[in-house]
Amino acid sequence: MNMRFLLGLGAIFAIAACGGDAPTNAADGPAHERHELMEGVGDAAKPVGKMFKGEADYDAATVMTSLQTFHDASRVLGDLFPAGSESSETSEAAPAIWEDRDGFNEALAMWRDAVDAAIAAAPQTLDEAQPTVGPIFKTCKNCHDTYRIEKE
Repeated sequence: MNMRFLLGLGAIFAIAACGGDAPTNAADGPAHERHELMEGVGDAAKPVGKMFKGEADYDAATVMTSLQTFHDASRVLGDLFPAGSESSETSEAAPAIWEDRDGFNEALAMWRDAVDAAIAAAPQTLDEAQPTVGPIFKTCKNCHDTYRIEKE
């Protein structure tokens, strides 16, 4: 093996050991991280929403995958709103997050609890999913109504 190959391989292992992603620019801060996280949540919600609207057949595996995405996001989202991350030209985070942190944390806990309940229910049919997954969407709406600024 040549030295260049070994150095390159070592660099790959070093990056992987540090979490895989190296910071690339100033956009790699909390506002960008939470935006990307919520984009993933939105993408996971779309197929479930289509099922609920009758625009797609019910698929329990897709619902469970979406619920896992929600679960993973619910465990870290609150940490992505530290003091000092309020200002961002592209952020949809409302000042109310920092002004009413207890209320925001409660809204996140309600979402997390709804997600956990839906995962525990493991709905296999649309009739089972509507009363267990539906509350997740309600908590999303409630949080967005108070703690999100709609960008045009």
